[in-house]
Amino acid sequence: MPRTRIKTFKKSMHRRNPIGASMKKHLPTLAVIAIMLISATLHFWDIDSIGDSNAYYTAAVESMTQSWHNFFFASAEPGGSVTVDKPPLGLQIETLFALVFGVSGFSTVLPNILAGIFSVPLMYHLVKKHFGTVAGLIAALVVATTPVVFAADRNNTQDGLLTFVLLLAAWAFIKAVESDKARWLFLGAVIVGLGFNIKMLQAYLPLPAFFALYFLGAKTGWLKKIGLTLVALAVMVAVSLSWALYVDSVPASERPYIGSSSDNTVMGLITGHNGTSRLFGGGGRNQPTPPSGPQAGLPAPDGFNPNASPDNPNGQVASVDGPQGGTPFSNETGSPGIFRFFQPPLGAEMSWLLPFALFALVVIAIQSKVKLPVESGAHLGLILWGGWLLTCVVLFSVVSGIFHAYYVVMLVPALGGVVGGGFGYLWQKQVDGHAGSGWWLTLGVAATVAFQIYLAWQYGVNEMWMPLAFVLVALGAILLFVSLFRYSPHLLRSAFSLQLSALLVIPLAWSALTVTDGNDSNLPAAYGVNGGRRNARVGVAAPAQSQEGDAGDSLLDYLEANTVGMKYLVAVESSQVGAKYVIATGRPVLYMGGFSGGDNVISADGLAQMVADGELRFVLFGMSGRNNKQEIVQWLQGSCLVVRQFNQQTANISQPQGPNQGGQVLYDCQ
Repeated sequence: MPRTRIKTFKKSMHRRNPIGASMKKHLPTLAVIAIMLISATLHFWDIDSIGDSNAYYTAAVESMTQSWHNFFFASAEPGGSVTVDKPPLGLQIETLFALVFGVSGFSTVLPNILAGIFSVPLMYHLVKKHFGTVAGLIAALVVATTPVVFAADRNNTQDGLLTFVLLLAAWAFIKAVESDKARWLFLGAVIVGLGFNIKMLQAYLPLPAFFALYFLGAKTGWLKKIGLTLVALAVMVAVSLSWALYVDSVPASERPYIGSSSDNTVMGLITGHNGTSRLFGGGGRNQPTPPSGPQAGLPAPDGFNPNASPDNPNGQVASVDGPQGGTPFSNETGSPGIFRFFQPPLGAEMSWLLPFALFALVVIAIQSKVKLPVESGAHLGLILWGGWLLTCVVLFSVVSGIFHAYYVVMLVPALGGVVGGGFGYLWQKQVDGHAGSGWWLTLGVAATVAFQIYLAWQYGVNEMWMPLAFVLVALGAILLFVSLFRYSPHLLRSAFSLQLSALLVIPLAWSALTVTDGNDSNLPAAYGVNGGRRNARVGVAAPAQSQEGDAGDSLLDYLEANTVGMKYLVAVESSQVGAKYVIATGRPVLYMGGFSGGDNVISADGLAQMVADGELRFVLFGMSGRNNKQEIVQWLQGSCLVVRQFNQQTANISQPQGPNQGGQVLYDCQ
């Protein structure tokens, strides 16, 4: 492009907009508001369909509204017998909303939805700092159009809250670099520690990017930065472990049993079920036994599924293309490997823009030579968002333990930052007169759209509107070509806008399918991953559905009528059976085995003492090969009577025939 024409072009790009300077100043704000409205519409669409959301956590919120003791310990049921398998902060936030709006699936999901919606302006603000206004708006759009955001936020599993908290931590670390003040570094460490108290070690995944941003970007001396970084790490660990260490210092008799732990300690939960089991699988006390019986993965007659665990509430068969006993929950996340994010089942969650993000990382990285400390805004953004993205992609690609599809919602901010940064960088280069930038952008967009259509085909989706993305790419390329002969800023804006639309049309449509087609309340995922067309194509076992009626049936009426004045409505072997009774009545239901029946919450002697003290009368107990607590079985047989009208037993109680045989039996122990 001739130099004189470059100057003319740059001047025309900065002419006064006809709508007025004031309106132009506020256009980005109006755009952010519009993006928030898109996000809010998708978040709240058909919100009644979520029902009770994840009943395990909804019942826990009901429990936590009833006493400070339950609120602090995150008790899974109102009697305070056992905790949930998470730290309390996320559930405590949900409980505060439940105190205002009442306990329901909606009230427990609402804080996650609001976190998702307000992530939009926060993303714009953070990405704009390093890459400019255009990049910030595109990053916000990515957050508002990625399917896993809506699957995770429309659930009470707290991953949406964690993601928002980590964005706040990113803001603090950016401030630490900008201001060169240690207090912002320490604030970032505190916020990450709070994130730990939502989902434990998952909150630490962006830490390499956070500390690399500070260490490479802050202008403080290197030795001082080393010292401040070590202090910040100490602050983070102290905040992270504050609740855990206090709870473990409380005598076991004065607190609930720590759910899903092997030793009734929070530290054991951190290092075990929420630690090594997440990375490597196996070794955890709650790992399911290989299914047997006529149809593995289906529930017992009472709705109890012995293949379940706190991270697999439906007890789905944990294999898509391999033998049972392989990678846990591969029906959601596939098998470990470099292509895990680029194929079903995980690809539908957030990988639609991943090829363009990888392309953008290279484009930004080679823009100029890196100097230490890093001063280039683009390189600082690359360290933060690119480091966050690559750390999580690499880790989740190789992890062989407990890994659920909705975990990848925490990659979405990093994805948005890199995509927005790359797109905004190429746009700015074009504005500055580098005509080849537009063609590089077209190449990256075309390759990404081709991947998107391929990925959609893998889920059996081949709709008429999908080629629209390629049409938009072609139109953008045509306008870009015309601009070579007619230097018009409007043509270039239109060309880049068409390319952006091409990138987002399929992810946006998939997000709409995610919120309109229904979802698994226990294992939320994007459209196609846990049901429907996805299952028809690759043969994944559909989520198990309880065969027992609603909690408001004759059994519930009988229990309520005959336990007036008693502490416990009933004792059950797990929360899978009992959570619905907690939600229906608000009364304590003793989870004898915690979530899935494997926890040693109470012994037979403990049950006998509760009966003697007038706290408990009924025990609803089913036989399964996985939860065969012989001590309790023998006590029930010797000390209690079967209530015949509620006997769902299908096999001899002393001789269970397999994990899926043997129904629930109601015992009267008074």
